[in-house]
Amino acid sequence: MKLVIDRSALLKSLGHVQSVVERRGTIPILSNVRLDAADETLSLTATDMDIAVVERAPTASIAEPGQATVPAHTFYDIVRKLPDGAQVEISRAADSTKVVIRAGQSRFSLSTLPVEDFPVMTEGELPHSFTITAAECNALIDKTRFAVSTEETRYYLNGIYFHAAESQGTTVLRTVATDGHRLARIEVPLPAGASGMPGVIIPRKTIGEIKKLIEEGVSEVGISLSENKIRFTCGNAILISKLIDGTFPDYERVIPSANDKIMEVDGNAFTQAVDRVSVIASEKTRGIRLSVAQGKLTLSADSPEHGTATEELDVNYAATPIEIGFNSRYLLDMMAQMEGDTVQFVLADGASPALVRDTADVGALYVVMPMRV
Repeated sequence: MKLVIDRSALLKSLGHVQSVVERRGTIPILSNVRLDAADETLSLTATDMDIAVVERAPTASIAEPGQATVPAHTFYDIVRKLPDGAQVEISRAADSTKVVIRAGQSRFSLSTLPVEDFPVMTEGELPHSFTITAAECNALIDKTRFAVSTEETRYYLNGIYFHAAESQGTTVLRTVATDGHRLARIEVPLPAGASGMPGVIIPRKTIGEIKKLIEEGVSEVGISLSENKIRFTCGNAILISKLIDGTFPDYERVIPSANDKIMEVDGNAFTQAVDRVSVIASEKTRGIRLSVAQGKLTLSADSPEHGTATEELDVNYAATPIEIGFNSRYLLDMMAQMEGDTVQFVLADGASPALVRDTADVGALYVVMPMRV
């Protein structure tokens, strides 16, 4: 194998695939990235046996086609530290167990492992295929992943529930995530080819890897799935992932339907006020109190260690007064997803979940559980 490739093209592709590789893996071959050089293209593949990412780095000048595997993170660190604009030569003699990397006056020799040992992650039949815009895919991921649970015992909550659903008489593509304390639900119009798709749970790590692929100027994302595998196609990259084998809970039951007290507040002012008042809140609970009366919202926090804090905001509210407590971190995570200037809180009483809507995104809905403060 012998090829020359521009450092920036190699770094971009390598950055995508190497992040899948576990830094403290127990299977040596899984610490490597596979290189396949053929037809003026260098393909890089990495896997942890749950996720596999394949990316084609185009415009490689290939003198001798071939294959090799090299330590992923070491290779990435080398390329990252080479000067911008460098031409990187990658070569391996037919009888050698070393891959040599040259750029300018720099030369590195990396140990390899047999290509035959590198696992191939089969995707099987993926009967449901459709395409969505990168903006839609970003929204479905970004606006829900903050609510994904990290509690391993409830493994079925360790991902985003991706499914088709009915909404006001039309079918939509919807993502939902919850950790039992807050819930995020986002929906976009159902793309052609998605009807009849099974509801699947996309793992947290997969979501993070997909996000990296979309951020590189991709305009569309192709999605194919079955009940246990999903494939995302983003530009020159393909990601294949196993899905979480579990049943997502009936989230509709926790979305309140009887809340009737509406408070509208300036989103930016509310976020800043929560952030300031939470400085005083207890480190353990992060609890703050919202006291809502006609036209006025008072945020407050107190703790034996730090003292007290209060801040008042003007709001649009005409119902009976309510006092309710929330975890300030949950409020800030949710507010970071809002696009509109005005945020709508729909409340029932001090002990019931709050429904929160983004006035600029009708497909977004959030639920936050109250806490005793």
